[in-house]
Amino acid sequence: MALTATGVIAPLARYARRLHALAGGRHHVASPLGAWLLLALCAQASQGQSRESLNVTLGTDSGEAAELAAALLRAPHPAVPAAAAVWHRPATSGTLARWLASLPPEVQAGPFTTQAGLDEWARRHTLGLIGEFPVRLEPRTSVLAATVLATRVSWERPFDVAPAAALGRSSPWAALVSQVLRTPEGPGHEQFVAVTDSVGDVAVHTAVASGGVRVTSVAAAPGVPPADVIGAAYDLATALATGRAVPRRSLFDLPLGEGPLWSISERTLPLRGGGRPERCTAVLPAWTARSMHDLSDPSLGFATAAEALAPGEPWQARQAAMAAYSRTGFEAAAVTGMAVAAAMVQPRRALVRTAELRFGHPYAVVAVTAAGPGHGGQGAASVPDLWHGLPVFSAWVAEPEDAAAA
Repeated sequence: MALTATGVIAPLARYARRLHALAGGRHHVASPLGAWLLLALCAQASQGQSRESLNVTLGTDSGEAAELAAALLRAPHPAVPAAAAVWHRPATSGTLARWLASLPPEVQAGPFTTQAGLDEWARRHTLGLIGEFPVRLEPRTSVLAATVLATRVSWERPFDVAPAAALGRSSPWAALVSQVLRTPEGPGHEQFVAVTDSVGDVAVHTAVASGGVRVTSVAAAPGVPPADVIGAAYDLATALATGRAVPRRSLFDLPLGEGPLWSISERTLPLRGGGRPERCTAVLPAWTARSMHDLSDPSLGFATAAEALAPGEPWQARQAAMAAYSRTGFEAAAVTGMAVAAAMVQPRRALVRTAELRFGHPYAVVAVTAAGPGHGGQGAASVPDLWHGLPVFSAWVAEPEDAAAA
């Protein structure tokens, strides 16, 4: 049975947790999907124990993973350009030659270019967001493989701007910046308190962008390990993008007053309808991140893939990634490379409880693609279903920036 986007979400989330855990609590952005896709393509050269090891790392059969990679490249998301390429030396033979012959036609393959040519390839496929290829050519390099993902989208409804004091007295960021982002009224933003088994109650905000991209921010209590928060963010972001139920905490079950994740108040207002009325807003900083990730850790699988391609030869694998989250939109890109040598009623009055969710200390962000009407805004109906609910970029935000009003 062919692997689907839905089927890959859990394995990809586990892979993302490993990759982000290696980066730790520093401010960073990555594309676990970009690394996972490259590993899936390279794993096709493996056999025996190496193949079994890569299946475990990928979280699924490597053959099925490679088929999914080819399908994603064949039908790209309109808001997330994707590409893959392999460059190699002439007269390649043995395992490398067989692997090159097995690559799907969606992977660009050809003889080596120059370092300048690699940099130009990275710029062209990342909308100009990344100007240098992450892996440097060496005299003995015999094969170089790469994947690239990028996006540049605008929010359906831009954020408002608020004083940084809105982050709360306990936020270490309130004194570092002067302005932050505040969610506007109307559609395009969703914020609530979610219940998780892994990290407890968390503040959640999702901004919907043009073309079928949703960016979800998740803040847990201070001190929760970043990898745990990112894992919870993957679960929540993909559930929201695919319409799965997310357990939510009623504001009436939480104490009034200020805390590190929210400030809750209540007052009596005229309302229509029944139930216990609740309202949420969110404040969070703008941010930009640029990261370079060394993918040599054995848990990421590239050591095994390189050994399968060219046993005993030197190799390197790295990912360059960037992302920017602003008042008007979101942009991100990642290049991953591996080189191997060789109805109306009368108003009533009711007690309304209001929460302002505060992203005032380090938190996780996951950008997910969606497909079909109602899953991501204008143009979403043209999004291939294969991309529906697929996490493409994720970040640990630890360095806030001023939110420009312009």
